[in-house]
Amino acid sequence: MQKKQYISMAVIRRLPRYYHFLKDLDRRGILRVSSKELAEKMGFTASQVRQDFNCFGGYGQQGYGYAVHQLREEIGSILGVDRSHKCILLGAGNLGKAIATHITNNFAGFELSGIFDSSERIVGMQIAGKQVLPYSELQNFVQQQKPVMAILCVPRSAVEDVTDALYALGIRSYWNFSQFDIHMKYKDTVVENVHLTDSMMTLCYRVTELID
Repeated sequence: MQKKQYISMAVIRRLPRYYHFLKDLDRRGILRVSSKELAEKMGFTASQVRQDFNCFGGYGQQGYGYAVHQLREEIGSILGVDRSHKCILLGAGNLGKAIATHITNNFAGFELSGIFDSSERIVGMQIAGKQVLPYSELQNFVQQQKPVMAILCVPRSAVEDVTDALYALGIRSYWNFSQFDIHMKYKDTVVENVHLTDSMMTLCYRVTELID
């Protein structure tokens, strides 16, 4: 088997931006776009755009540019959004409820298959067309449905125990909205951390710089 080329996370994190921009162009019926046009719209250099795409084979034609629909499909395939990985959500409070309502079938390559909470007030509620289940049913559900990713919207005080249980059940991928560093404890996990407070503090800094 050929060894996969290493792709930096900086490149990977730019791919969703390309994907959304190309999706908009495709929807508007635009058939082709140049690296220069992409660069100008997205705040990159044309050289950076070409280097990014060359990591995956190029896709462009000299003198023609990139076929918008094809490039969008290729990037979608690279990102895996054309798949439908099962995921579960832990913690159906305000944040969890908001996230669940946005994860429809094949949302960014994932399909929400189950929602869990420990609160008797929340268990049994319908969120995004799914009934919230108690944590006591987590093991059987995971063994039957075999989700590959868990979304963590649980309090900091509970997240480590929840993660331990999920890890023991074989789940190695997490969309983590808590402040717990999962990867520090479990090195073989794939974790995308979403720190809302950190993001707000960064925005606060930029706003302060703008005002001062």
